[in-house]
Amino acid sequence: MLYLVATPIGNLGDITLRALDTLREVDFVASEDTRKTGRLLKHFEISKPQIAFHEHNEARVGHRIMNILADGKSVAVVSDAGTPGISDPGYTLVQLAIENEFEVTMIPGPTAVAMAVVLSGLPAHSFIYRGFPPRKSGKRQRFMTIDVDSPHTLIFYESPYRLKAFLKDALAVYGDRRGAIANELTKLYENVQRGTLSELIAFVEEKEPRGEYVVVIEGLQSEKVAKRQSGKVSI
Repeated sequence: MLYLVATPIGNLGDITLRALDTLREVDFVASEDTRKTGRLLKHFEISKPQIAFHEHNEARVGHRIMNILADGKSVAVVSDAGTPGISDPGYTLVQLAIENEFEVTMIPGPTAVAMAVVLSGLPAHSFIYRGFPPRKSGKRQRFMTIDVDSPHTLIFYESPYRLKAFLKDALAVYGDRRGAIANELTKLYENVQRGTLSELIAFVEEKEPRGEYVVVIEGLQSEKVAKRQSGKVSI
């Protein structure tokens, strides 16, 4: 059996009982970062052999994991934090397991996407998760433009080094919509800033961003969608 196990995004108290039981019972743990996972396992007094499984070795190690499953062993996949497969390794491994007809299941738990969209104060009943955008401005703006007419709340991940540039591109593409930036979620210094995109830009210009961010941007309001489609409004 292949298990995808969600782990805490900051606060170790968020790990689930099922996650702990699974990590204790499997034969191997496939880890995005064996050092980080090692600290997690040690904290909960779990000792398991680890397999390094990350974006640079997915293909090679994926086949090794298939061989382990073929031998009747079980493997738990964990990322640095949060849910495997959500902007972290896991997707290709699930595909491979399905193709080889191995059982796959998920041990659900923390994910920054859900937490950020709820805390943003923006509509959470319908949203689009876009993950990490391209690093260069031109490609990033084209990436954003795909959803310019979408009524759904938009969610992105971004590095502190590119957060300001990202927000400026977002303002250029979407106009001065409402948004929120969240970081250090579940940790001691958890922070969510809400406001228009121009207000968020002013905030990050005053305070140096630290840690990875979740950026939430409101979708195009329904009446504006109709006007934009009729050519009466630009954003």
